[in-house]
Amino acid sequence: MLVPSRRRLKFEVWIVLGLSLGQSAVYSVVQLLDKMTRAPLAEGTSTLNRSQSAREYFDLTYQLLDIIFALVPVLLVIYFLTDQRQAASGDVGNQSSAFRKLGFNFARPGMDMMQGVGLAALIGIPSLGLYAAGRALGITTAIIPSALDAYWWTVPVLILSAIRHAVVEEVIVVGYLLNRFGKFGWSVPLSIAASALLRGSYHLYQGFGPFIGNVVMGIVFAWLYTRTKRVMPLVIAHALLDIVAFVGFSLFGRSMGLG
Repeated sequence: MLVPSRRRLKFEVWIVLGLSLGQSAVYSVVQLLDKMTRAPLAEGTSTLNRSQSAREYFDLTYQLLDIIFALVPVLLVIYFLTDQRQAASGDVGNQSSAFRKLGFNFARPGMDMMQGVGLAALIGIPSLGLYAAGRALGITTAIIPSALDAYWWTVPVLILSAIRHAVVEEVIVVGYLLNRFGKFGWSVPLSIAASALLRGSYHLYQGFGPFIGNVVMGIVFAWLYTRTKRVMPLVIAHALLDIVAFVGFSLFGRSMGLG
């Protein structure tokens, strides 16, 4: 099998990012400029999970379609990282497996879960302080994690949404990009910095506080990935953080005077 050239791999990366989080980063910058030119940033609002229809089951359908189609770039990444010789032979369990390369499997569930919970605590608690500081300084919008109406499916959909964000971001921004940056000949510090800056950039629509917080989170996550070569603990940590934010706000936000 021919080894893809660096030029071909760079086109591949641009395609993946153009279909996923690179596109989100561009929109995020435009949304930030829009908010800043309308009013002070502290008066802006960022809603993460919006209702898409006043009709319950159409809203559910739109939510599920968004989740499903958001995962397509992840499948594309898995395809690009799969050794085609191994795929043709049907042997998906060896070291060439894209899931094994990324550490995106259930090879060590106990350790992955412990690391994921620890990371969630490490990132989540300081994030609350950073959000409060950003609001006080006027550099962060008010963030509403969920604006979905209260239906029987609201909590399950929010959990699925959290898992979707975790899988898309950690598989693409950490596992895939660090793999490709290495093939470009980039150093580990440069690869980590680029990954972290991308993570921060597609959160800019929330303001500069979340940008900074997500860059720091990106550095920690990418560094850990270079040590373990496993994306699964990162997915678990990210999913836990988003589940607590989305579901917690949906169940208790209004009663606490939030939103």
